[in-house]
Amino acid sequence: MLHLGGLRTALYNYLFARANGGRFILRIEDTDQTRYVSGAEQKLEEALDWAGISPHEGPSQGGNFGPYLQSKRLDLYHGEIKKLIQNGTAYHCFCTPKRLELLRKDAARRRETPKYDNKCRHLTSTEVEEKLARKHEFVVRLKMEWSEEPYEDMIKGPIVHNVAEIEGDPVLLKSDKYPTYHFANVVDDHHMKISHVFRGDEWQASTPKHIMIYKAFNWSPPQFAHLPLIVNKDGSKLSKRQSDINVEYYKDSGYFPEAVINYVTKVGGGFGTDELYGFNLPQLAEMFQVARIKRQYGRLDPLWLEEANKIQLKKKIKCPDERVKLIKFIGNIVQKEFGAINEEYIGRVLDWSIAENRIVKLQDLVGSRFIFLWSTPTDSHIDAMQTIDPTVKAVLINCANKLKNVDDFTKDCLADVLKCHINEEKMKMMNYMKIMRMALSGLKEGPPVAEMMAIIGKDSTLSRLQNTIDKLPGAIL
Repeated sequence: MLHLGGLRTALYNYLFARANGGRFILRIEDTDQTRYVSGAEQKLEEALDWAGISPHEGPSQGGNFGPYLQSKRLDLYHGEIKKLIQNGTAYHCFCTPKRLELLRKDAARRRETPKYDNKCRHLTSTEVEEKLARKHEFVVRLKMEWSEEPYEDMIKGPIVHNVAEIEGDPVLLKSDKYPTYHFANVVDDHHMKISHVFRGDEWQASTPKHIMIYKAFNWSPPQFAHLPLIVNKDGSKLSKRQSDINVEYYKDSGYFPEAVINYVTKVGGGFGTDELYGFNLPQLAEMFQVARIKRQYGRLDPLWLEEANKIQLKKKIKCPDERVKLIKFIGNIVQKEFGAINEEYIGRVLDWSIAENRIVKLQDLVGSRFIFLWSTPTDSHIDAMQTIDPTVKAVLINCANKLKNVDDFTKDCLADVLKCHINEEKMKMMNYMKIMRMALSGLKEGPPVAEMMAIIGKDSTLSRLQNTIDKLPGAIL
């Protein structure tokens, strides 16, 4: 699944490519067969499409530098690994898993960082040929130089790191003849003519290793930009157990893709302003500046996402084409749950819902808080009304009679009518409003009664009152 950090990384690559007339390329790095998940590639592409950042080139789109699945590029990797062996920058390693495990245990006992001791680097060509002839299992390792590999990070500035201090010669080709991530990444970036790489901060420590591989081939590396980690609001690390870090969660929960995009851009920066709500992708690409990307961790604040979604909802409701789509979307949900509803009424509900920021997501309108918009009170709700006031039936009849003569069925006018009726009935306002709210909606809490009447309309208000009156026991005096 694509999580928010991955979405942010893909987005920044996309924005940079778009802003600079380049191409955004999706490459599926599936060389670790132990972690292969069937269908993961399709879900990744679906998530990117939903977010509006479809690649210019990739497994589905094709392109000049395919195939775009690393598992389909093994011949290329095998050919390139031979070049490194021939030029003396890589070598066959025949150390068994058992020996490597003993090295790890020995380092742990001495409280040192476990690393390969580069034993096979010193094998003669004759020894190597003999072991290959005997079909000994092997990996191919890079002869790593004991030197610092400085580079200029587009976000963090100058970076200097001697990777040989903490690890031995790294594996380039595994015993299953699949390349490691590091080797395949370098080979593919070169052959696909990648000029700039935006990736997560966790890959910064590996970059000197990648640069060494570029040097072994005598290739020029691309420019690197390492994006700071995204963390929870309290600073804790995101966990795979959190459902709300996956893009699919936001899609299924009813958030608009534009809102999620605005959310991650606000978290990550790069635009000269934190007020990023309501911008579309072309606008973001025009505003994007690498120098303005935040260097510190990006903290997720769910309130930002809610605010972004409210703004997108308002924009869509006010756009004629988008409004039609929203009405049909709500209409389909309502029809399945409650039966067909007039589209004009749904439009009124949409306008009402954004007037006071009543909802965050479109689906909120069919939740328990707003169920009164689509359905009438149940018998159990009506029975409960009698405990509020013994005269409830008479009060409802009198209210209905007053409302029949009201032509201006607006919130303010209805509030005045109800206030007069409360005085006539000599009731406590709290009890009166409870009765009316339950008669109309079955809810104990909700919007003001006058507002509720105004949004469902005169016909529905009178119909619901009459339905409740008919079901309440007792004679009409």
